[in-house]
Amino acid sequence: MRLPEISVILPAYNTEKYIGRAIASALNQSISNIEIIVVDDGSTDNTVSVIQQIQAQDERLKLLINEQNMGVSKTRNRALAAAQGDWIAVLDSDDWYDQKRLEKILWVAKAENADIVADDLHLIRDGENSPWSTLLCQGKAQFSSLKQISPVYFLETDTYGQPGLHLGYSKPLFKKSFLTEHNIWYDPTLRNAGDFWFLLDCLVHKARFCLIPEPYYYYRSRPNSLIRQSSLERLENELATTHNFLEKEVVKDSPPLVRALLNNAKVLTRYRNYYSVVEPLKQKDFRSAVTEAIKYPSFITHLVSRTPGILYRRWRRAIFKTDLWEGIS
Repeated sequence: MRLPEISVILPAYNTEKYIGRAIASALNQSISNIEIIVVDDGSTDNTVSVIQQIQAQDERLKLLINEQNMGVSKTRNRALAAAQGDWIAVLDSDDWYDQKRLEKILWVAKAENADIVADDLHLIRDGENSPWSTLLCQGKAQFSSLKQISPVYFLETDTYGQPGLHLGYSKPLFKKSFLTEHNIWYDPTLRNAGDFWFLLDCLVHKARFCLIPEPYYYYRSRPNSLIRQSSLERLENELATTHNFLEKEVVKDSPPLVRALLNNAKVLTRYRNYYSVVEPLKQKDFRSAVTEAIKYPSFITHLVSRTPGILYRRWRRAIFKTDLWEGIS
């Protein structure tokens, strides 16, 4: 039996309602030489049963089960380690592919000699099937043809709390040999933003990353997904990861990249200080909130600057009924 050309890695956790559609969209691609590796991360609903029923009908679907919940990064790494394809495609268990998605992005990867190819994302509200927008539209992208993405551009357009393309949300196709050569894995210490740092790790190792403006991936935004984490915890983790990246020799050799990372760290620190006060306030822990406000006096300035944005996001959530852009715009 020949090896698959593409391995689709799919982490799953309590998505019995959605995972059938996700798997079907991968199995029904216009190219058939693929495998789908689903890793269930300790689901407590009928997710595994749904997968097994589909698996009985198609041997291209493989199921691995974590004995306990390990988090999305470790779960993706397990799928990545099991993948046999020349290319790695990412799919979340509540999303789905256009039927020609893998064919389209694989063609671009080969034609452009790319290590990574990403497409635009259709944005879907939970409970609906029709997109309300796309990632590039929301990021006000100013290009209509293939664009090569540099690490500095990637960072400058995906800064926490700032408007931009936010390509960390994209679901690219990766050349497996590139990942193997540079020993690139998802950071197991992160429960959020793992895609962002995985992509950046590829880019700092000089991956050729091509972005096409057409959307072939359907991204569902829903409140109860794989990732549950407070804003403060996420910011602390991202700050630590940013400082770790700044210590990489390959990063130190690029002053523009160092400047971009330092700017991100500055923004993350400002938001970290803000949430250090806000989260205790939300929990009615006023003593801790006062202590943090004294420690970070810039909190007041940041609160004032954020007020228009907070009101705007609340208005957007009321109109669009989605929290996809919470914390990133």
